[in-house]
Amino acid sequence: MNRLIIPSIAVVLFYLEPVFGLFSPLDIGGEYRFLIPRFLIMYLIFISIYYSRNRAMLYALLFGLLYDVFFIDIIGLYSFLYPLMCLIASFIVKYIHQHLIVTTIMSLILIAGLEFVLYYFFSFIGLRDMSLQIFVRERLIPTMIANSIFLVVLGWAFKYVINARMLQRLNQPN
Repeated sequence: MNRLIIPSIAVVLFYLEPVFGLFSPLDIGGEYRFLIPRFLIMYLIFISIYYSRNRAMLYALLFGLLYDVFFIDIIGLYSFLYPLMCLIASFIVKYIHQHLIVTTIMSLILIAGLEFVLYYFFSFIGLRDMSLQIFVRERLIPTMIANSIFLVVLGWAFKYVINARMLQRLNQPN
């Protein structure tokens, strides 16, 4: 049962993202602010850092494909970007300390990178007609604030669950 805890949390986060997406856009002072929840990819980054890069990339591929099918109808975008973010995180962590604060900051930087890649991709194919300044003001900054609050609240829980599962896996007899 305990071996299902990590994928179960990923499934719950996958289903929570559209629920939190219902709060967006927010009307603040007559301007709309879009909050894009990226809970699942932050969790997958934590898995790639604290648990297993291969498992994180497998989960990222699976959930990225599900995200492509259910939410954007462009097969391959998230199923490529999610594993790429996990791979980048696992390579970066080889050169820096795996402290929770460092992991949180790195996750937020990768989320910002993901948002920029998505912005440029959708601008390139013509699905989005928004200037970079408007994108940063109305979408990137509110998204980063919302995701940083989520990560500050639950980042320690992610690390605790992943480390507990790692210790359990190491202590199991082969």
